[in-house]
Amino acid sequence: MFKNIVVASDGSEGSRKALKLAAGLQVTCKSELLILTVFRHHSLLEASMSMVRPDDPEILDDVMRDHAKQVAEEAKEMAVADGAQKVRAFVKGGQPARTIVKFAEDHHADLIVLGSRGIGDREGFLLGSVSHKVTSLADCPVLVV
Repeated sequence: MFKNIVVASDGSEGSRKALKLAAGLQVTCKSELLILTVFRHHSLLEASMSMVRPDDPEILDDVMRDHAKQVAEEAKEMAVADGAQKVRAFVKGGQPARTIVKFAEDHHADLIVLGSRGIGDREGFLLGSVSHKVTSLADCPVLVV
């Protein structure tokens, strides 16, 4: 039924529920489970602020990427613990909804699974949730948990 399932994971409770369901689908369908964690690039304002803090020279994109890698690896471990076997984890930077859809297209996904609410809940109330945007942009079925 599904050969490639993409599940978006941001470490939130909603994404954990989506991951658990996607892992179960992967086992049932014997498909490949592709876990994607998307981090947002910092703004120009944040970049300028980081230059005036010489005691803390970390580049915000690097910090965010490292955190996203940790979230993706934890999600992969959770999926394997739930019985999934063919699992790969990826980290991408960019606008979450568009990045998820582009990733799914690039990997010929048959299904995208994601939580109804994630880490960016406050922004979602003003601009629309990532799950809503993904459902409107994706060419493949989207399962919102």
